[in-house]
Order: sequence, then structure tokens, then C-alpha cells
Amino acid sequence: MSKEKRNLKNKHASVQELLGIDGFTKYGLMTDHGELIFFQIAPINISVLSYDNLQGKVNSLKTLLTLHPNMEIVCGDSCECFNGNREYLRRRAWEEANPKVRALLEQDRQMLAKMQSEMSNARLFFLVMRTKEMKDGMTFNAINTLRKNIAERGFEAHRLTKPELKRFLAIYLEASMDGDKMPDVDGGQYRKGGSRG
Repeated sequence: MSKEKRNLKNKHASVQELLGIDGFTKYGLMTDHGELIFFQIAPINISVLSYDNLQGKVNSLKTLLTLHPNMEIVCGDSCECFNGNREYLRRRAWEEANPKVRALLEQDRQMLAKMQSEMSNARLFFLVMRTKEMKDGMTFNAINTLRKNIAERGFEAHRLTKPELKRFLAIYLEASMDGDKMPDVDGGQYRKGGSRG
């Protein structure tokens, strides 16, 4: 396909198509490269662990990744990023002639900066299992095996539900904090009959 045709196709593509996401499955997301199943890992306060315990955790994680070579680690924000909003308020204050309005815009910008610093300390960590061409029963068994291996290595994790996965994607794509309420398909709420599940 020529570069011009690819650019034209991308111009009209939905976000799902650009990211290679086909849709939600029973366990996760179907993509061009297989199904992705997300497990959120409960945080561990490493500042209170001794060197030996910390080394043990690192070795356990290395073993887990060795046992499941089709698994990846993803780190994401636990909340929305306000950088775009803060930049907009900065530009808007610079353009504003009225000093009182300018002061209010600056207060809003500082409030967003404070909110982001309070909320952004929390990061979320996920183990993402990629399955290719597995039937439903095989996927279920692979999930249970991974869940067992995670627990045996001393980690606590749970598989993301569909609303949790939608919220994660919305934050990742900087779309909304209410991602769990978003339609399953781009523009699904505007289609006849509502969104597909």
C-alpha cells in the first residue's frame, strides 16, 4: 500500500483501528496480535523490605517472566494527567487582559498542579498475558495457570474486569476518568441500537 493511501486510511480510522484493537473479549482485549489479558499487581512497599527480601522479589518476578514468555509488564498512571489543561490555562492567562480574570486562571492552574501532584504518586502495574489463537477453554486454563504462578511467587494480582479495563484505556488515552462508562466501540452510543458488548 502506498504511503498516501496509508495516510488516507489512517485519517479515517477510529482509535481502535489505529491501536489495532478489535474489541473486548470474555477475558480482555482482542488485538491484531492476539488477545491481551490484564492482571493488576497489588503494590508492595519496597522501602520497608530488607535487601534480601527485595532481591527475593526481583528473582520471583524474573522466574515468573521466564515461566510466561508471552507476558509483558505495563506501568500506567492511576489517574488522569492534567498537563494539557494546565497549559491551556497558562496560555489563556497570558492572553487575558483583565488582571482579575488572569489571577483566577492562575489559581485554577495551581489547583490542577496540586491535584496532579497528589494523585500522580500512585502508579499501577499490570502483567499482560498475550494469547494467540487459543480456544476459550485453553485461555481459561492459561489464565488460571498464570494466576497460580503469580500467587506462588508471592505477588497479589487480579484480572481486570471489563469496566476496569475500559477505565485503564481511557486514562492511558487521556480520554476520561469515567472510562468504565464509555461505549465499547468508538461512537457506539450513536449507532442504531446503542453500543455493542
